[in-house]
Amino acid sequence: FGYFYMYLTEYMNGHVHLEESDMYESDGKLFLTEAFNVIMEEILHKGTDSEEKVCEWKDPDQLRALLDLDLREHGESHKQLLQRVRDVARYSVKTCHPRFFNQLFAGVDYHALTGRLLTETLNTSQYTYEVAPVFVLMEEEVLCKLRSLVGWSEGDGIFCPGGSMSNMYAMNVARYWAFPQVKTQGLWATPRMAIFTSQQGHYSMKKAAAFLGIGTDNVFIVQVDESGSMRPEDLEAKIVQAKSQDAVPFFVNATAGTTVQGAFDPLNRIADISERNGMWMHVDAAWGGSVLFSKKHKHLVAGIERANSVTWNPHKMLLAGLQCSVVLFRDTTNLLMHCHSAKATYLFQQDKFYDTSLDTGDKSIQCGRKVDCLKLWLMWKAIGTHGLSERVEKAFALARYLVEEMEKRDNFKLGPFVNVCFWFIPPSLRGKENSADYQESLSKVAPVIKERMMKRGTMMVGYQPMDGHVNFFRMVVVSPQLTTKDMDFFLDEIEDLGKDL
Repeated sequence: FGYFYMYLTEYMNGHVHLEESDMYESDGKLFLTEAFNVIMEEILHKGTDSEEKVCEWKDPDQLRALLDLDLREHGESHKQLLQRVRDVARYSVKTCHPRFFNQLFAGVDYHALTGRLLTETLNTSQYTYEVAPVFVLMEEEVLCKLRSLVGWSEGDGIFCPGGSMSNMYAMNVARYWAFPQVKTQGLWATPRMAIFTSQQGHYSMKKAAAFLGIGTDNVFIVQVDESGSMRPEDLEAKIVQAKSQDAVPFFVNATAGTTVQGAFDPLNRIADISERNGMWMHVDAAWGGSVLFSKKHKHLVAGIERANSVTWNPHKMLLAGLQCSVVLFRDTTNLLMHCHSAKATYLFQQDKFYDTSLDTGDKSIQCGRKVDCLKLWLMWKAIGTHGLSERVEKAFALARYLVEEMEKRDNFKLGPFVNVCFWFIPPSLRGKENSADYQESLSKVAPVIKERMMKRGTMMVGYQPMDGHVNFFRMVVVSPQLTTKDMDFFLDEIEDLGKDL
């Protein structure tokens, strides 16, 4: 260390003016002020105007040239940098646009956005009370409130960088619960393990199994019914199958709101099976967990309180903004900490002058951890539990309206799903359902409409094939900015984009 310090001191004295403040600081503050004005105008004003485009589509080669992505030896002028900000805003997809229906997140909540800006400006890490006192206490309160909505008066939890990581946390803690020796001795000390998830469960289950060394071959896929919900009788059959292969069933993943169909698994029946077989039950409620705010729709997750852990993404239906994801635990024995702690003495000293139980960072597999609680807390403070409930119920009401309007039109065929999934049937295919090439022809419709839609820039909606169904659209309705007028526009625009196919 001494040699390094001497070398660094000599280098710095010869190359840097140590007694002068950063010459770029005043320029930077001016740039931030003017760049913020660009953000307000180009993204938050124009980007939320339904008369403006959702995206200004450019092919990759065109976009590279327009953006001038090359990084050079010397910096650019203030004027050039502001143009960079304008270009980024102009050519990016406006996910805050009312007619962005492409993902499970959309829209903008300005209180949550303020929380995100405040988080970025304060630039701290959520690992100890000494560097993040406000956010340690805030995270504790938000997690407690979310657990109470699940139905738990006690428990644990943590904010994670996305639903996939929340699911992986749950699987890792479940494995530690079943085989605590795995933390110190590794997989050599465990039997072959079996995981169960439905064929509509999120792909993060397989990724987690691969990452944790359990292996994707040990993920047993459970069949679903026509609506996309897990079939409990097949779960029982798959458990028998796993045991016959000398695998130990330890983890079942139930889904509350599947990614494509929006299906809800029968949680009580899955809980019964899990308890009989001594398995950890996890509920991936990343998409559907927010129905817990709605008295009208919370029946969809009946039995969720029987789970051992729950993933929930408030950045989806609640509009907290990317990213905002939690994993919640019913456990009260500090499993999360025992599973992940490494007791780094440079961070988690036990002789600090305050209550060291507030240093929650050792629960995480990360060291540095972004503050994700503020955006949700500030939004919740602003509109209250009642406002969040209204947000969920409006999304459901608009989806119902859209379905009713689709049923009045000959060009739309609904799938048997909870999310609004449908095929657009162009005039040339109407009445030809029994022809030999009908399915092949229908599969080409959605990709062409999507291309035209993107290049026109009027709206965005996703499509996909699934389980023998050819390409169909998945319409996601979450933004509180939406009205029935937007639903009508959506239907008219799809018809206009596909009328000549």
